[in-house]
Amino acid sequence: MRSCCKMRDRRFVAEHRGGPLKKEQHIQLITWGCDCAEHVLHLFGETIDERLKNALVTARAWAQGNASTGDAMKASVAAHAVARESSHPASRAVARSVGQAVATAHMADHSLGAAWYALKAVKNAGQSPEAERRWQDEQMPPEIKDLLLSARKSRKI
Repeated sequence: MRSCCKMRDRRFVAEHRGGPLKKEQHIQLITWGCDCAEHVLHLFGETIDERLKNALVTARAWAQGNASTGDAMKASVAAHAVARESSHPASRAVARSVGQAVATAHMADHSLGAAWYALKAVKNAGQSPEAERRWQDEQMPPEIKDLLLSARKSRKI
């Protein structure tokens, strides 16, 4: 697996920043990213760090218009701090997945990072990334499925 966030894809730039991505699509992307991260959250360990839980709550609140992008970025930084503090590879990948999911509020293509790190967490836990990828694909909202699949293919993730 290659890192997902090496290059920008203009299709993920929000309308208010001059791109083609509509607000509803952005909300669908952050929701899907959260779904991917939450699906592997149990791989973090017995006790889930509160910063990860808070990040996911913040991401969902952003999607509902109840949190700012700044709030989401602070939560993302906190989740990535959890990753740096984690000694187990699966736990690190879970925390990165959460951090990417909430960072989707700022840059929509971070949703791909949430999915990629979820796959990495599954692989590091000795489970099937292929099964996880199928699950992720099934969760994709139909309105953005082509966007996600083509972006993932172009990034080879």
